[in-house]
Amino acid sequence: MENRKYTILLVDDEKEIVDLLSLYLENAGFSVIGVFNGKEAFDVLCRKDVSIDAAVLDIMMPGMDGYTLVRKIRETSNIPILILSARNDDSGKILGLDLGADDYITKPFNPLEITARVQAQLRRFYRLNAPAAQAQDRITAGELVLDRASCTLMKNGREIPLTAVEFRILCLLMENRGRVFTKSRIYENVWGGDFYGSDDNTIMVHMSNLRDKIEDDPRNPRYLKTVRGLGYRFEKEKQP
Repeated sequence: MENRKYTILLVDDEKEIVDLLSLYLENAGFSVIGVFNGKEAFDVLCRKDVSIDAAVLDIMMPGMDGYTLVRKIRETSNIPILILSARNDDSGKILGLDLGADDYITKPFNPLEITARVQAQLRRFYRLNAPAAQAQDRITAGELVLDRASCTLMKNGREIPLTAVEFRILCLLMENRGRVFTKSRIYENVWGGDFYGSDDNTIMVHMSNLRDKIEDDPRNPRYLKTVRGLGYRFEKEKQP
């Protein structure tokens, strides 16, 4: 990551959680803005004098719930979003990721793990967006053109909006067309951390969202293939 202090927006209606995570994040070198409901968080994001680099937020909050906050953030920003929630059901996790969250951690949590995940998200996000000389800035596959310099994906000349995590997954698979990646390898490469069983649905939701965006028929994908019992691959173009 570049040599500057990153600012984390921390949102939870439990003051003890905000205080605890603020301590760990600040000890890791981050600046933290802690608020206690979604409305306060949105007000911070709208301020012109503050630049937020990542957000860690709860779901069940007064003023504005976390799902609504994620949706509003994604209307204007692609910063990393980590959901920290007492909801451990699959439907809650899937909804959060569908709305654009990059990671989902359930309570109770280890503050060191939260700190590590924030660091990994920022490292990946700002490495992805940093200007760098690439041997191949553009990767073309059929109707798709992925541009690593501008972090965009085009299909038939039309831009396909992707979250930062979706872009990183697609970049990984398109760079290695035909190679099968297990869920754990995808997680380690894209999120930059260790894969846990609870992260299984995270991968599945992001892959499903990617298919909805890039495939003509997501149920019969041309590009993103599932290799049952193993993982996923980006299909190589068939030679004539």
